[in-house]
Amino acid sequence: MRDEPTPASTSVRRWTAADLRELAWLFLRLGVTAFGGPAAHIAMMQDEVVRRRRWLSEERFLDLLGATNLIPGPNSTEMAIHIGYERARGPGLAVAGICFIVPAMLITGALGWAYVRFGTLPTATWLLYGIKPVMIAVVVRAIGALAPRAARTTPLRLLGATAAVLAWLGVNELAVLLGAGAASAALARLGGGPGAPSARPPAQDSRPPAPDGERAGGRAVALAPWLPGFAAAGAVTLPGLFWVFFKTGAVLFGSGYVLLAFLRADLVERLGWMTEAQLVDAIAVGQVTPGPVFTTATFVGYVLAGPAGALVATLGIFLPAFFFVAVSGPLVPRLRRSPVAGAVLDGVNVASLALMLVVTAQLGRASLIDLPTALLAAASALLLFRFKINTTWLIALGGALGWAIHRAGLAG
Repeated sequence: MRDEPTPASTSVRRWTAADLRELAWLFLRLGVTAFGGPAAHIAMMQDEVVRRRRWLSEERFLDLLGATNLIPGPNSTEMAIHIGYERARGPGLAVAGICFIVPAMLITGALGWAYVRFGTLPTATWLLYGIKPVMIAVVVRAIGALAPRAARTTPLRLLGATAAVLAWLGVNELAVLLGAGAASAALARLGGGPGAPSARPPAQDSRPPAPDGERAGGRAVALAPWLPGFAAAGAVTLPGLFWVFFKTGAVLFGSGYVLLAFLRADLVERLGWMTEAQLVDAIAVGQVTPGPVFTTATFVGYVLAGPAGALVATLGIFLPAFFFVAVSGPLVPRLRRSPVAGAVLDGVNVASLALMLVVTAQLGRASLIDLPTALLAAASALLLFRFKINTTWLIALGGALGWAIHRAGLAG
């Protein structure tokens, strides 16, 4: 099923059971194959829902990406939830988000069982050795497709370049996003800037109008792990475990390293439920398995309280994402219709793309470590740009080549 985006002038498209089945299959597959972190996951989603299925226009995808970056929680999971809502409203929101999370939850849960049983983690360096170069090519292709829409004017291109430099220098990503949005709005008020009404037509909306009274959720960065809690040092309880991860999912944004800092403050220092070594192992599992990094919670929950702990921790950390998207998602088309708010969204969009570019450069430095990985990245880019091969097959090929290269002793 490959529907064209519904023009704004036509009747509202109504979702069907077939839409839910297609959403479920797509995000289950992505949950199994989406390695490489949020930037790579979002690039794979762009390939599937914009280029292949044409569910969304590039402009709408960019707007959702910008909105995702302004709310707390796991970005790629929230992007999946946004796409589900665009496709099939409330049921689609639940189906897409759950199906993206469940494969990673099952994989990390199984690794949690192995860790408890054997006291160590299995090694799979060969898998990431082959997959990471492929993911770099996937992200670069997505950035190349989105950049002309995001940086369509000279002021927006300058904003994007500035955002990239600031992100590279280590400026907080939320400050970069909000600064770009404010600068874009200021230029729009002066007239002829990035957000001028003539600069871009409203993005096409294929959803029914959102009900009145909905409000966007704000980002509560300053609260961090110092929110009052119901967890206490000593014995691990399921309510306490849920609260620790619910609180984290409600206020955290950033990389796995930020997640490490949040969990360390609670689980190691305040509660004493884990050791430093156990927490580092948990973060490593989230980084090397497919799907959202936040399924680190599943591993931690299993180690601390078995299968019930794994389910409670997973529910706690992801539940806020569903809430934030459900509340903020319907406001995106309304923001686009306002000249000033649309200009803010334009600035956030181009800054979001700049952040993806910086993350990709950092990933490249860590992944292209020898001649085989460089050649694999180049070959992947050729297959993507010239032959438009499906990213899922390309990732599988990368994993197989990683195994073959390690077996042959050619890895650097």
